[in-house]
Amino acid sequence: MNQQRIATTITHRRYVPYSHAHYAGNLVDGAYSLGLFGDVATDLCIQLDGDEGLFASYSDVQFLAPVRAGDLLEITATLVKEGTRSRVIDFAVSVVGRGTPSPTAPGAACVLTPPIVATTATGTVVIPAR
Repeated sequence: MNQQRIATTITHRRYVPYSHAHYAGNLVDGAYSLGLFGDVATDLCIQLDGDEGLFASYSDVQFLAPVRAGDLLEITATLVKEGTRSRVIDFAVSVVGRGTPSPTAPGAACVLTPPIVATTATGTVVIPAR
């Protein structure tokens, strides 16, 4: 185990297109955040282990606020525990910007200060034996 790698954080940003809205109010389904967690976990594994890794499980998922089409998201993955082949990662999706369209300004948007934490999770990924 390499303790210096604990607390390594990878961050992605993603705009949520309107084509991903599934529900009234331009809501996006919760699986959207989980897919983003998979992307940022893959990046973390590549950076730390030179392999994409495989998702094994989630031990906790919390949907705390809605994610909507037109949102600008920040997705983070932080390594919290490292085993021989397993990596335990804390994840968060935060809404850092949100579309605010109106009839006179259909492309209007704003930065959210502070950001809204929409989804959190803890997950485990595994990498191949070395």
